[in-house]
Amino acid sequence: MLLLWKGAKQRIWFKTSPMRLSPCANIMGSGSGSLVWFRKGIRIHDNPALEFASRGASHLYPVFVIDPHYMEPDPNASTPGSSLAGLNRIKFLLESLVDLDLNLKTLGSRLLILKGDPAEVVIRCLKEWNVGKLCFEYDTEPYYQALDVKVKNFALDAGIEVFSPVSHTLFNPTDIIKKNGGKPPLSYQSFVKLAGEPPSPISTVYSSLPPVGHLGSCDISEVPTLRDLGYGDAEQDEFSPFKGGESEALKRLDECMKDKKWVANFEKPKGNPSAFLKPATTVLSPYLKFGCLSARYFYQRIQEVYKSMPKHASPPVSLIGQLLWREFFYTAAFGTPNFDRMTGNRICKQVPWKDDDKLLEAWREGRTGFPWIDAIMIQLRKWGWMHHLARHSVACFLTRGDLFVHWERGRDVFGRLLIDSDWAINNGNWMWLSCSSFFYQYNRIYSPTTFGKKYDPNGDFIRHFLPVLKDMPREYIYEPWTAPKSIQNKANCIIGKDYPMSVVSHDSASKECRRKMGEAYALNKELNGLVSEDDLKKLRRKLDESERQGQQGGAKRYKQQLIG
Repeated sequence: MLLLWKGAKQRIWFKTSPMRLSPCANIMGSGSGSLVWFRKGIRIHDNPALEFASRGASHLYPVFVIDPHYMEPDPNASTPGSSLAGLNRIKFLLESLVDLDLNLKTLGSRLLILKGDPAEVVIRCLKEWNVGKLCFEYDTEPYYQALDVKVKNFALDAGIEVFSPVSHTLFNPTDIIKKNGGKPPLSYQSFVKLAGEPPSPISTVYSSLPPVGHLGSCDISEVPTLRDLGYGDAEQDEFSPFKGGESEALKRLDECMKDKKWVANFEKPKGNPSAFLKPATTVLSPYLKFGCLSARYFYQRIQEVYKSMPKHASPPVSLIGQLLWREFFYTAAFGTPNFDRMTGNRICKQVPWKDDDKLLEAWREGRTGFPWIDAIMIQLRKWGWMHHLARHSVACFLTRGDLFVHWERGRDVFGRLLIDSDWAINNGNWMWLSCSSFFYQYNRIYSPTTFGKKYDPNGDFIRHFLPVLKDMPREYIYEPWTAPKSIQNKANCIIGKDYPMSVVSHDSASKECRRKMGEAYALNKELNGLVSEDDLKKLRRKLDESERQGQQGGAKRYKQQLIG
């Protein structure tokens, strides 16, 4: 009989039927040892899986599996890294694992590194070691959901107790969806009303952990270096300035919380996207992504500041509000089939986006000819991070603002290069910024020439990440193609030679994008969202023909002006 116990936002599965015999039946399921499987949740503090695994255990096996799916070098990738992760994120993860290993060693334990398909590796460990409990943090991502089913089914059949608590998020998405009648809430306000207050973090403080047990024939290693994984020393000339690990996360959190006035007054729209020497935000998102920092502990620390500062900002713009946005997207993603694509996604507008590899490449490589956009994309390539308003700028530009390239293509670039890349939040934000879901005011566009200027009129951000423009006068730094040739010569930057011409005219491109979005919205409304691939093809042909006619008309008018 299989029992499911729920309480305190946690789940425990018990297998109480007689254990099926296997070649390893003499050791499986009968041991008093525990295996804690780290994936995210790379921390000691507020870690229910670690706490439960260590409770009453004679031996503890802390395991992390190096997954080739994410870590294996891809020689065909546009930048160093694997097919799914850039080198900055891989380095951040390795730093986080080194830190976890050091913290475990201070408690009399260590991190056991194995390599291979995670499900197969963990099942092999369960067969090899004397384990009675398997503990790992619940994960809502489809990839981990599939892995977890395989591992749980094996463990339960072997009579091994499985504990999989919800601790990566403040709330259990399943509970929120259940409260909402079986569907995820699709507005922030409705989510907040349903969510209520999150549970407190667990406050366990360890003086020691159970020792690691006999390792048998399992191939255990130390945390690998980039070189160990097959990456050469000179593959990237600059890395992210943000170091991974729980220790770094708690240090950064403490530094943020010391400035109580800043914490109390934080409002997301008022941040400065051009601040890079000292970013105008917490930069805690990568630590939340990898679980080096507990979201519940972060929430608790903010609330402590709010209690001492009665006058403070409120959701959705406050720091607490940002954590709740994270929860909102996690819940929407968990409850929406095909959340990571347009096709088959019931909450996503069907839009005939362009599939233009040249425009995508220019955007990805920072060669659009718009310095504000290009500097942000170079920062992403070099650091694996940029301010949230900078992300808004480049995402809008790629999709509904100027280039009309599919949001999934931009999502893939962010998903690979960002150190804080998060499946639910990345997909949710790209749908939002492309006006495909959640936000529908497609006429509101981030200008690639004026938005950055509000924060950085001198263009210092551009000069740092695009040194080719470092001597361009401030009046031309955002639109260098308007500079006279004499100015370009003096700045040692000839537009079209040293720095590219703009790939589009913003005024005409944004006008065309608005027209296309209007047509797509009208089609979605007419068909009540049930837009087929054939419907999209017909609309795409119609829009392409209209665009060709517009371009021909523009060329004819230009020629007449020259003759006149």
